Amino acid sequence: MKQIKTVMLCCLMLLLAPWNAEAQEISEGNLKKATQWVASLNLNDAAKQQRVTNVIATHLQAIADWHNAHLNLIPDGSINPLTGKKLSAVDRQIIADSGQPASIRQALLDGLNAELSPEQVEQILDLYTIGKVAFTMKAYREIVPDMSAEDEAVLMNNLKEARLMAIDYKNMKAISGIFEIFKTKNEQYFTQTGRDWRTIYKAYVEKLKANKK
Repeated sequence: MKQIKTVMLCCLMLLLAPWNAEAQEISEGNLKKATQWVASLNLNDAAKQQRVTNVIATHLQAIADWHNAHLNLIPDGSINPLTGKKLSAVDRQIIADSGQPASIRQALLDGLNAELSPEQVEQILDLYTIGKVAFTMKAYREIVPDMSAEDEAVLMNNLKEARLMAIDYKNMKAISGIFEIFKTKNEQYFTQTGRDWRTIYKAYVEKLKANKK
C-alpha cells in the first residue's frame, strides 16, 4: 500500500510541478538532428528550411528538458498499482514523459503544418520514430498475408496514433514502449474479429522454420 501511495504521489507531483513553457537553450545535438531531418526534405527554400529546423529543434529540446526535469519524480522501486510489479526504467520514463503539456506537441504540429505538405509532415514524424509505422506494417503483411483493406486501415490507423504519441518521448526505448501499446491493440483487433492472434503468429513462425529447412 505504501508503494502504491508513492506512485500516486509522484504522479500528482508531475501534475503540480512548475513548468517553464519557454524552451531552454537548444543543444548542439538537437539542432544537428533537426537540421539533418529537414535537409532530407529537399525544400529548396533556405528561409523555410530554417523555420522548420527551428520548430523541430525547439520541440526536441522541450521534450528533453521535460524528461530531465521530471524523470526522478518517479523513484526507482515504484510499482504498477494494477499488477504490483516493480516499474522498469522504461516504465518510469513513459510515466514521467507522458505528463508533459499537450502544448509541446501541438506547437510542433502547428509549426510543421504551417510550412509543409501533409506528406512532408508524415516524413518528419517517421524520422522521429525511425520508420516504425512502415516497418511494423510490413511485418503485419507478412504475418497475415490475407488481410483485407479494412484490416490494413485499422492497423495503420493504430500505428499512426502510436507514432503521434511517441514523438513526446526522448529516447527509442520509450518510443518502442508506446508502439507496443498499439501493437497489442492490433493483436486484440484480430482476436476480436474471430482470428486468434497467437494462432496466426504461430503459423507464421512455423512457416519460417519450414522455409529454412
